[in-house]
Amino acid sequence: MLLKQVSVFVENKSGKLFEILKLLGDNNIDISALSIADTTDYGILRLVLNKPKKAVEILKENNFIVKIHDVIAIRIDNKPGGLVSALDLLRSNNIEISYLYAFVASLGNSASVMLKVDDLEKARKLFKDNGIEMIKAEDIQEE
Repeated sequence: MLLKQVSVFVENKSGKLFEILKLLGDNNIDISALSIADTTDYGILRLVLNKPKKAVEILKENNFIVKIHDVIAIRIDNKPGGLVSALDLLRSNNIEISYLYAFVASLGNSASVMLKVDDLEKARKLFKDNGIEMIKAEDIQEE
């Protein structure tokens, strides 16, 4: 159920994001979700990809600093306050969120949220026990 997220350290220079995305596209790696947080000198590009292991190999071969992390993806109601119940479960069970970001998918009346938390197994169990649908890795990733 856990998804693999690829995180890439990106210099904040013109063309660097293009270079990464072109490498992925040229190698038939599809992006399901992405987020980038930047500072003056660098950024962290977070990606959920169909072939995360292949992406890591290719990016490292091209001298990018890359890490892979487990994350959880959940489906929530696409309405005001739709994320509140999931976040309340984490808060009331002392699970810290490192970051989260939403991503686009054809899910009708639901939205999708990627979460990096400090206790993945506990969060998974809480979501399952409370009827919050998790997106399975095999629904997005090939490896």
